[in-house]
Amino acid sequence: MSNSFTTIADYISLFDGEKKELLITLREIIASAAPEATETINYQMPTFRYNGNLIHFAMSKNHLGLYPGPAAIVHFADQLTAYKTSKGAIQLPLDKPLPKKLIQDIVHYNIDRLHDKEAPDWKKYNSQWAEATEKVAQIIHELPLTKEFKWGGDIYTYQGKNVVAFSGFKNHFAIWFHNGVFLSDPQQVLVSASEGKTKSLRQWRFTSADDIDPKLVKSYIEEAIQTVIDGKELKAEKSTPLTLDGILKETLANDAKLDAAFTKLTPGKQREYMEYIADAKQEKTKITRIEKIIPLVLQGKGLHDKYKK
Repeated sequence: MSNSFTTIADYISLFDGEKKELLITLREIIASAAPEATETINYQMPTFRYNGNLIHFAMSKNHLGLYPGPAAIVHFADQLTAYKTSKGAIQLPLDKPLPKKLIQDIVHYNIDRLHDKEAPDWKKYNSQWAEATEKVAQIIHELPLTKEFKWGGDIYTYQGKNVVAFSGFKNHFAIWFHNGVFLSDPQQVLVSASEGKTKSLRQWRFTSADDIDPKLVKSYIEEAIQTVIDGKELKAEKSTPLTLDGILKETLANDAKLDAAFTKLTPGKQREYMEYIADAKQEKTKITRIEKIIPLVLQGKGLHDKYKK
């Protein structure tokens, strides 16, 4: 199936017949249960968001997958006995009517859980940096870059490769270069935001819009574009093998389909998932991350595939 869809309507249009009708009906059920939620595409699936991911869904060959998260699955376990479930997913059969009341109850349950959660606001300080934003946006407008939405903000790419992004913060305005480690940096202005962790990303920080020299900034971005043209990229360091254990191992052991899908992934993709889960310090965070990766694993995708060309 094509993944060129950008809205839920686009996604639904990829199907026809009974599958399309089921998707239309499910969308209407969720929208009526959560009128305050917004629609988007996340993890290449139709998603409703409300202070975070409220619920995902996706059409499979033999079922309609509903992804409300592990907490909802546990809470409604007694009402889900007629359906095949995993830690974060419900498989709705294609030959039966959708359980409207149950879906509404699940959505309402997740709304209650997310009601007091504060969604991150990546543009919180942009208003105080309006002049700086306008300056940099004009520079980028003159260059052959494509604007894409990734990691909660706008990223400018060239030939599908991440090049530059910018945003205002409380105490500074920053332009960051995704391949900044290769820039000559004649003004010695680039810094590593997270020393020891950040490998190729570099930031240029400003405390005033007046400090932004359009001609100079443009030259840095042009050089960043050239690094893409030259094929420069930081090679990944060889890492020691990871052992599958903990909650990820337990989850796979309890879901044969998920385990089979995980086994089919390349070693690199498997490692991405193992590191992602292992890096979480708290058990509840691990569970949340398990919920996020299940649909990706089932689709044969790696954790970072959506950021790759």
